[in-house]
Amino acid sequence: MKRFLTTIICLTLGVAFDLNAQPPFPPGGQMPGGGRGPGGFGAQQGPPPTYADIDYAPPEPATSNGHKLDLYIPAGAAKPLPVAIWTAGSAFSADNGKNGAGRLAEQLNPAGYAVAGVSVRSSSQALFPGQLHDIKAAIRWLRANAAKYNFDPNHIAIIGDSSGGWVTSMAAVTGDAPEMEGSVGTTGVSSAVQAAVAFYPPTNFATMDAWAIRKCAGQDCHDSANSPESRLLGCAIQTCPDKVKAASPMTYITPADPPIMILHGDSDQSVPHNQGEQFYMALNKACKEAVFISLPKAPHGNWTGFLTNDSLREAATIRSTSSAGCTVVNPTPYTPTWKTVIDFLDKYMK
Repeated sequence: MKRFLTTIICLTLGVAFDLNAQPPFPPGGQMPGGGRGPGGFGAQQGPPPTYADIDYAPPEPATSNGHKLDLYIPAGAAKPLPVAIWTAGSAFSADNGKNGAGRLAEQLNPAGYAVAGVSVRSSSQALFPGQLHDIKAAIRWLRANAAKYNFDPNHIAIIGDSSGGWVTSMAAVTGDAPEMEGSVGTTGVSSAVQAAVAFYPPTNFATMDAWAIRKCAGQDCHDSANSPESRLLGCAIQTCPDKVKAASPMTYITPADPPIMILHGDSDQSVPHNQGEQFYMALNKACKEAVFISLPKAPHGNWTGFLTNDSLREAATIRSTSSAGCTVVNPTPYTPTWKTVIDFLDKYMK
């Protein structure tokens, strides 16, 4: 049973920000909490969606795009398809997380997967746990509508980068946490996923500055009251440890959690490498099925480059832990590719 989070915390975190309270983005849209600013993906890449802008829940607020999803479904499937969700990072500042799903569909559709690009609300539209409630609502919607779209409701995975990697990690470990379920959209259906792949996720907001690759100052620090993490929680993160703990995937690890793969760059200037490593080590100590791929040369962003760009993949290593006897494979030289992700999904989704 998950650790129960008090009603006071959940109600406090659920209060919405005023949209006008958001500070301006720095040049280029790069935010100190990781990911890109709004519109960071630009034009659609990969195939167009089979179905676009589906509301998996009513918009909240009315102008939000944070409850929309796109579906990418390969034609001619002879049996129900496993589904891989994509949700992109934005430093919690945008409601367009479904953008970029076409790049995932370009690789996963031929491998026999449907892809769902899912948006969640920004921190200006809802405080935590709103974003977790959103992704869970999308998972429930996909499961409830599986027969309509020829999906396999028993095999749903989630993939995301940066703040989307945080959404991915939180969704993965709270499938058996009813206190974190929320009431957004479709209810009465499981929100559990069967596998997760998180690219450079923030996982412990309180230690981000301590492990940063360069010293921060003032408003550039994660501890700042205006940082992406503080805006997500509605408090300067060092002043609200209970909320920080509630927003950490390490809080919710149990034997029921699915296999999780984490990829993180050791040159990450926004989300320290230690964030992904902390999460992996917590999974390791719990004897979970987990994989950690470390890329010494990779900075923040460009998640597809982690799988394709030789300059980013130079000197990369892989390590893993297994629930079978709590066995551990120590870091080994390894070059991650798209096949790495597909093989991981195939192992647990087919």
